[in-house]
Amino acid sequence: MEGKSEHASDLSRVQGIPPNLVEEFSSGDTVCGSCGLVLGDRIVDTRSEWRTFSNDDQAGDDPSRVGDAANPLLNGSQLQTTISFGGGNGGRNRDLQRAQSKATHDKGTKALLAAYKEIDAFAESMQVPKVVADSTKGMYKEVHDANAFRGKSQETLIAGMLFIACRQHKVPRTFREVFALTKVSKAEIGRIFKALEKFFATRNAEKKKAVDDDPGKFNQDISGTLYNAVQMTDPKELCERFCSQLRLSFQITKVSQEIADNMDKCGMLAGRSPLSIAAACIYTASHLMGQAKSAKDISAVAGVSDGTIRNAYKLIYPKRELLINEEWLDKGKGGVVGDIKRLPMA
Repeated sequence: MEGKSEHASDLSRVQGIPPNLVEEFSSGDTVCGSCGLVLGDRIVDTRSEWRTFSNDDQAGDDPSRVGDAANPLLNGSQLQTTISFGGGNGGRNRDLQRAQSKATHDKGTKALLAAYKEIDAFAESMQVPKVVADSTKGMYKEVHDANAFRGKSQETLIAGMLFIACRQHKVPRTFREVFALTKVSKAEIGRIFKALEKFFATRNAEKKKAVDDDPGKFNQDISGTLYNAVQMTDPKELCERFCSQLRLSFQITKVSQEIADNMDKCGMLAGRSPLSIAAACIYTASHLMGQAKSAKDISAVAGVSDGTIRNAYKLIYPKRELLINEEWLDKGKGGVVGDIKRLPMA
């Protein structure tokens, strides 16, 4: 190495200029730009690790940044360092990892991460989109930060929030399905659902009051952070799911949904469960279009008894002309022609 330094010194004296040294970060070497002599190796790059995503940005700007983006579902600066205990010197690294974990231990963040992991597991088991899981996490963080619902189990809160998130994003799931997954009773899910609705309504009022009291403090619209009250599950959405599980054709699915829509306009079966209404519509549509399904088959996927389906159908049958469109009988639906005579006697 000493000889290399002397060569660079001699070269600089001959040329009368500073040595032409080039740092090649790709190879980690320092070389002479004039003759290519390697003067140093394994240099440390002290520059910031900036990454540019300009090619991926459609707006045309250059959002350069370092590291991962902040997670809005967690609190704090999120700039902690994690020490791994793998590798050859596992014992010493493990001691360092334990010491670092104790020094930066945050019970709140740990509890949130555990809850998010459980939410992801439930959402995957229910086969719902990621947006439902993200909405559930957002609701859980708001409840956690407000220190509300003390004494309620984590599983109970998650069950109620999953049910709300499914309704908000029009991914219908029933109390029975959430109960079967989380083992929280249907009555308890109903109670926590009402309590959460009341809590988020109160939070909405507090946020709106804060904006009215000090408008200058909020430089952006807060409508995106407000909770939207959920409506009762639409039987038409349930018809689509149940028909898919029964492997009925697309035509019958559309007919059952239109029957449910006509039923809503007529006020028929008002006050009954959306499950019963959807099941009765599928029972009617399947017989009308010639792909009959028994009440027992439909009850297996709808989660209501076959007797409930028959009782609802008894109320539909006398007014069947009001629910059935004439074009289904004349032109058919998607090539399938309906026949009102196929409907079983109530």
